[in-house]
Amino acid sequence: MTKDQVFSVLKKYIMEQLEDEVEEKDIVITKSMVDLGANSLDIVEIVSNTMRELKIKIPRDELAKIDTMDGLVARMAEYTETNA
Repeated sequence: MTKDQVFSVLKKYIMEQLEDEVEEKDIVITKSMVDLGANSLDIVEIVSNTMRELKIKIPRDELAKIDTMDGLVARMAEYTETNA
């Protein structure tokens, strides 16, 4: 799965979780979810739902090291390739 495809799935769950706080045009890969108004619980929900749809599991210690959406999308894309 490409980074663009992964980002599309992630964006869907960001919109779902932060529907009152963010518009789709504001969700760009260079921003962090915190920049978009997400708190830690929102982020956990967004990441969990995205991983569930992509049928991947990234260990928590790896997720904790990722601080950008671009980094998260890249890592998720790598996992989709290894699990394909």
